Amino acid sequence: MLEITDLHVCYGAIAALQGISLKVERGSIVTLIGANGAGKTTALRTISGLVKAASGTITFDREDITNSAPHRIVALGLAQSPEGRMVFTNLSVMENLRMGAYLRRDKGEIAASLDFIFAMFPRLRERLKQTAGTLSGGEQQMLAIGRALMSKPKCLMLDEPSLGIAPILVRTIFEKIVEINRTLGLTILLVEQNANLALEISHYGYVMETGRILLHDTSAALRENPAIQSAYLGG
Repeated sequence: MLEITDLHVCYGAIAALQGISLKVERGSIVTLIGANGAGKTTALRTISGLVKAASGTITFDREDITNSAPHRIVALGLAQSPEGRMVFTNLSVMENLRMGAYLRRDKGEIAASLDFIFAMFPRLRERLKQTAGTLSGGEQQMLAIGRALMSKPKCLMLDEPSLGIAPILVRTIFEKIVEINRTLGLTILLVEQNANLALEISHYGYVMETGRILLHDTSAALRENPAIQSAYLGG
């Protein structure tokens, strides 16, 4: 569904991505792990059209989207829940969710999407009129994922969903990611520093280091790899 080929991205003289290539199969959960500054978020932001690629190609659902406008990429079915959640803090929970559906005109389907999100995250239904800035970190993460789902994506990109969340809620968020994948058959590209959890729920993984793909394999194989255990899994 999503393929990146020899992607290069520069911030001025700094090479942030140095020829990375990866594939995300339809219906799978693929994770991108690596230390801070490895280029994981840059990769997602480039796929989303928020950062311009210097060279290389990004293909989504057989269409070249390299350096396309972000709103066009969302319209094609590729949504992102960004690092740091980036909810609209002065808007209510419901207003945030409706912002996610701004490109949609199918009112009945929008209502069905809301029902699905409330079933997935009951806490959001309880806080519909509450301003997003007053939610806990975990609740804001639920809202950011819900808002991305409101665009009715074919592929969902999640950037550090465990960041800044109480440990007790992290496991819940990851269980919901698996449930979304299984229930909707939704393709998911997950960027995550918690390599243990990311490899536990994903089917395939890529390990990034300083703008390059260091290694890639099935998630099960990566979890058994001694070098990965030592560097990323606390083994």
